[in-house]
Amino acid sequence: MASVTLQGNPFETCGELPKVGSHAPGFSLTLGDLSDLTLSDLSGKRVILNIFPSVDTPTCATSVRKFNEQAASMDNTVVICVSADLPFAMTRFCGAEGIGNVKVASTFRSSFGQDYGVEFANGPLLKLLSRSVLVLDETGKVIHAEQVAETANEPNYDAALAVL
Repeated sequence: MASVTLQGNPFETCGELPKVGSHAPGFSLTLGDLSDLTLSDLSGKRVILNIFPSVDTPTCATSVRKFNEQAASMDNTVVICVSADLPFAMTRFCGAEGIGNVKVASTFRSSFGQDYGVEFANGPLLKLLSRSVLVLDETGKVIHAEQVAETANEPNYDAALAVL
């Protein structure tokens, strides 16, 4: 289990984020049109997994905006914004914000949070996802991993983008 905080209060996740050098576990996430997105669908592309509790919070919304601006224009790179929000909510947010360079994907019918060790195991955000960023190379190998220690803080965008 990993320990993170929310406004200074400690909480635990159900496991550990995949380590740099390991291969990312397979996943199936739900897109806005209710179709599935799997890790194998992204084979041959570099992938940024922007993982967060809910797009309806200021820090989560900021991370979607920043990755949309900074990373989405990179060659052969796709940004997947992952949360337990329903896909309709994430699609609505991106439409209202004019965000079109990232994919939003929901965990609402998957075990992603458990498989990636980022699901909160206790606390007020129980079953939501701990703010984390994983960058995968074209083969699905983890080349950057960050689990943000304080959930209210933004991830280190520069570190994630630097590996690309």
